[in-house]
Amino acid sequence: MRQIILDTETTGLEPSQGHNVIEIGCVEMIKRRLTGNNYHQYIKPDRDSDEDAIRIHGITNEFLADKPKFRDITADFLEYIRGAELIIHNAPFDLGFLNAELKRNGCREKVEDICSIIDSLQLARRKHPGQKNNLDALCRRYGIDNSHRELHGALLDSEILADVYLMITGGQTDLMLAGEKEAAADGSIAVKKLVNVTAALKVIVPTAQELAEHQQFLTLLDKKSGGECLYNKLAAEQSAESAS
Repeated sequence: MRQIILDTETTGLEPSQGHNVIEIGCVEMIKRRLTGNNYHQYIKPDRDSDEDAIRIHGITNEFLADKPKFRDITADFLEYIRGAELIIHNAPFDLGFLNAELKRNGCREKVEDICSIIDSLQLARRKHPGQKNNLDALCRRYGIDNSHRELHGALLDSEILADVYLMITGGQTDLMLAGEKEAAADGSIAVKKLVNVTAALKVIVPTAQELAEHQQFLTLLDKKSGGECLYNKLAAEQSAESAS
């Protein structure tokens, strides 16, 4: 399953008032592994950013003056996200802006027409009702280091949200534990080589009773999560792949 964690920065709060998207940041994840195939684009808006917005993201009107317009990046952006499952924190906000930009530039498609959507804010609210569930609060709750996040940024926030989403839905964020890592030129992390650790591992086979109790737990977890048990989803995907 191809998932894309997406975030935007904008000139203001309301697309209906002519505000624009000025930054799109996307992080690709396949089978809960970050691939490094990210998408990042600054965009020249049709209007200046509100001062309140600049205080949040720090992206000035002068910086955006030589950036491409949304119509110039539309085709590449849609090709990148097409067919993926998008993970967005407070999805109605970002989707409202992106769909307004697409309509404004003559595109008949909406993001929801070509992607499925997961709102990570709704996931967090179901898991932590009555608590703060913005990105900073979730980072504190899950012990995720976001000390480098002095200002909002679409790509940076997508990278942080990827860690948060993995913690909300399963608790594992380092998906390359058996590999050496190296920094790529764009700052992403790539696996350099796999380390053979199987020789040192002792395999413990579960008993029939343990398997039955495990399945009972998964059934309960799936029910309480509204059918969002990722273990069951991944097992079904692996079964389908084996059958194909």
